[in-house]
Amino acid sequence: MNPPEPEITWPSVSIIMTVVNEERHLADAIERLLAQEYPGELDIVVAVGPSRDRTRQVADEVAATHDHVTVVDNPSGRTPAGLNAAIAASTGEVIVRIDGHSMVPSDYVATGVRVLEETGADNVGGVMAAEGTNDFEDAVARAMTSVFGVGGASFHVGGEAGEAPTVYLGCFRRSALERVGGYDETMVRAQDWEMNLRIRQTGGVIWFTPEMHVTYRPRHTLKALARQYHDYGRWRREVARRHPETVSLRYLAAPAAVTAIGAGLALAAAGAATRHPWVVGLGLAAPVGYALANLGASAVSARTAPALSPGSTLRLPAVYATMHGAWGLGFLRGLPAAERGDVVEGG
Repeated sequence: MNPPEPEITWPSVSIIMTVVNEERHLADAIERLLAQEYPGELDIVVAVGPSRDRTRQVADEVAATHDHVTVVDNPSGRTPAGLNAAIAASTGEVIVRIDGHSMVPSDYVATGVRVLEETGADNVGGVMAAEGTNDFEDAVARAMTSVFGVGGASFHVGGEAGEAPTVYLGCFRRSALERVGGYDETMVRAQDWEMNLRIRQTGGVIWFTPEMHVTYRPRHTLKALARQYHDYGRWRREVARRHPETVSLRYLAAPAAVTAIGAGLALAAAGAATRHPWVVGLGLAAPVGYALANLGASAVSARTAPALSPGSTLRLPAVYATMHGAWGLGFLRGLPAAERGDVVEGG
């Protein structure tokens, strides 16, 4: 007979959120979190940034009717600053980060804490389960969960439980956050990746588990998707600038493709102007190669169960190209010196 599983001592948990312009969804989001099936103490801290709607009033109204909800200010409106403000106002031994639009199952917190206890990790996270509500969003969701679209990161494409460089959102030990000083408020984007790096550099373990799923709603237009991935690329370049040891082939793939395609098109144009067909052919090698790879990957992705609708299938190549192109251009551009939080004015 196998020995009984040791009982878990459920630590106190604080769920933290930072929100701006979330009047429509905030009350429902908090109610879902209050419905978590967690055996221990649980409270929620909401950091509210400057909003154009009634977000602060809604948050205050919810807090007035729920003793376990606290509202704090986030004057800058920036995500890492709001998260740090929420952490400072929290009391839990475990900190669970949730986004305003995150849809988590009722056992999400309990699963995260259990895996923390079982693995001894400092941060546990699961799958960023992108799900669309129309043909375009379905195409984006499929691209965001494919290796061709985003590489092989477990929190995007799934996989077996184990150590990982980073995870989506996170269930943290407070001691780990205190050890590294919380989120770097100069990292407007990519703050999760950067902080998980510091946790690992100080001896901590980041753990991915497929047991945790967070439903994520993708951007609903190509323009919004391009802006999102352009920002991702610029800030990932900033992480690489501050931490050169983190540069990998996966992160260089998109900027390399953008460079090759741009150079190829310029060479093809020069060949056409000088009437050298072989130069045109050489120049078109990279653009045509990417187009063929995109179409092939789109065909495979669209047929992967559950198969995409015809409308989503037709949109998928444009979605892939937008994600790769915007991310690559953002990485190549990087951030101007004025936006780098670690640059001293006048230096």
